[in-house]
Amino acid sequence: MKAVVYDQYGGPEMLRETSIDASTPKEGEVLVRVHATSVNGYDVAVRSGALKMFTGRKFPKRIGVDFAGEVLTAAKAASPFTPGDRVWGVTPLHQLGSAAELICVAPAQLAHYPIELDPAEAAALPVVGSTVITALRDRGKLEARQRLLVRGASGGVGSIAVQFGRALGAHVTGLAGASNLDFVREIGADEALDYAVTAPADLDAFDVILDTVGSNPSAWRRLLVPGGRMMAIVPDLEHPLMSMAYIAWSRVHGARRVRFFSDKPDTRLLTDLADYVRNGAIKPIVDRVYPMSDIAEAHRAMEIGGRRGKQVIRVV
Repeated sequence: MKAVVYDQYGGPEMLRETSIDASTPKEGEVLVRVHATSVNGYDVAVRSGALKMFTGRKFPKRIGVDFAGEVLTAAKAASPFTPGDRVWGVTPLHQLGSAAELICVAPAQLAHYPIELDPAEAAALPVVGSTVITALRDRGKLEARQRLLVRGASGGVGSIAVQFGRALGAHVTGLAGASNLDFVREIGADEALDYAVTAPADLDAFDVILDTVGSNPSAWRRLLVPGGRMMAIVPDLEHPLMSMAYIAWSRVHGARRVRFFSDKPDTRLLTDLADYVRNGAIKPIVDRVYPMSDIAEAHRAMEIGGRRGKQVIRVV
């Protein structure tokens, strides 16, 4: 089968499409034909080597976290999935590989996606959608009339956070590039500000901050009201250990806590995501769809930034 691999850490040019042995499901696993996958920040961080202290140096490595596709085979233990079902899902973070024609996954990592979505739209949501639900609903406890700040509001996670924060009834402020401010307002932000000319000192206090950028967490933490929650989905990749140490310190000291978490979507969370799509609280935002042979270009677009929503890879 065709799949994307890389043989050393580095830039997007390290990625190559090749032929590998077809995936064979273990007992209880579901075999899925992948229709589309997407590029997430975790893909970029792993491929670049920013997380090599955790991911090791065994190559070749595969890439891709989330996907949308069709069930080919499913054991009885994998019910309620049957051949032909349209599903979305995620791989374990230690076992990437959704940029491929076939993938084997545990049923707990799958759910049916809304029939209203095409495969490219569906592939854009599993990681970012489940991340936002976990960050704002489950961990951040965001409530109506509270104030939410989203750093990186036009990106894959940020654009979903703006929508979901609005659906929860919060007052949403989004920080984004100047060219994307109108877009951020259109998807639900009450205020959209240019991050390049807006310092933390220019802003009022917030109940919840969702940080998709990771830089200078201490400055943004000061904007929290007492008891406020700052949800960091990425550490400062230039100083990852220092950043994570600060986040750990903040959980113990003071009433304004920063929480770093790595999302672990399961069937329940992916089903909740499907429900939010059906009721209009969340809509997929796809910046561009690429063939799998151009996945390096999609990674490059993700690194450059300033895009609106997700870079999606069409597999079949």
